[in-house]
Amino acid sequence: MPTTTETAVKDPAARGAGALRRRWEHSALLRHLALALLGLLVVTLLIETTGSFANSQLASMAYLGIAAGGLTVLTGLNGQLSLGHGAFMAVGAYTTALFLDGETPALPLPVVLAAATLVTLAVGAAVGVAAARLHGPYIAGATLALAVAVPGVVLHFESLGGEQGLGVRMPEIPTWVLDAAYFVTGSELHPTKYVAYIGWTALVVTYLLLANLMRSRVGRTWRAVRDDEVAAEIAGVHLGRARVLAFVVSTACAGLAGGVMAMAVRITAPSGFSLTLSLTLLSAVVLGGLGSLTGALIGSALLTFLPHLVTDLGVDAGLTDVRAAELAPAVYGLTMIAVILVAPAGITGTVRGFLRRRRGAA
Repeated sequence: MPTTTETAVKDPAARGAGALRRRWEHSALLRHLALALLGLLVVTLLIETTGSFANSQLASMAYLGIAAGGLTVLTGLNGQLSLGHGAFMAVGAYTTALFLDGETPALPLPVVLAAATLVTLAVGAAVGVAAARLHGPYIAGATLALAVAVPGVVLHFESLGGEQGLGVRMPEIPTWVLDAAYFVTGSELHPTKYVAYIGWTALVVTYLLLANLMRSRVGRTWRAVRDDEVAAEIAGVHLGRARVLAFVVSTACAGLAGGVMAMAVRITAPSGFSLTLSLTLLSAVVLGGLGSLTGALIGSALLTFLPHLVTDLGVDAGLTDVRAAELAPAVYGLTMIAVILVAPAGITGTVRGFLRRRRGAA
């Protein structure tokens, strides 16, 4: 039988633990920050335990994930179908390339990425205002025209490198960054690893902001517009303003992704921003699950690693390098068809539905 003194000692600890648990359950920001820190830790371990080729793949996954996250907000949360996000990535990439076209860039890399994001945000705001009255297949057609037009327009500007594009000169890594990386990881920081860190830091920060935005009043407004425009308008929601805001946030993410892509690929050319890129981003969002940032990340991982895996398996099976490379798009297409047939809600949507049914059955 516990004494009064023991109860008095235990009660404050129990009350403190209960308060902390309640705060954790009701604070989305706290949970998102914890997940962001955990994500950075996992990414650091992956980057440090893999080679240069895997680091370049991780950098590719980072910029695809940033763009897919923005498209998730627009299509999965607000219900606007965009087929032209590759064009907004081109705006961010060319902005970055113009800042990094010399031996000694005038601005630090974070400022360059911020500039690419802001320039693309301005372009997205102009397009979003013009397309605010469109929805469904009409906005899809407008963004499709944008995706087709932007690479062609770039060809007519010699200052943008024409068909050959612009080379991106990565500046030397600052000494303090090299010292800090060696102190934390115990290994040297080479350029490919540096870009991977930049890309994943940008992705984690972007997802942290998007996750909190999706849980806020703005996110609830976007869901209301997606689910029932008439009911949302009766409730006092300004439909045009909600659509433009979603479009601006999404295009800003695409601009940031384009900036990271320019650093990772080291060249910015019109051929890299064809309609295929826009359709690829949309397929990643559909595969992972509409409206889910986790799904966007899973779809980006499939886009990044599945083609290389299939190509390697084809070479091991005796195919030539060309035939093995041609096999990868076919397998990716079959994978997408299978997911749509078996899991129409996407990978994350299907898993969540399965877990809910399990909990209901229990």
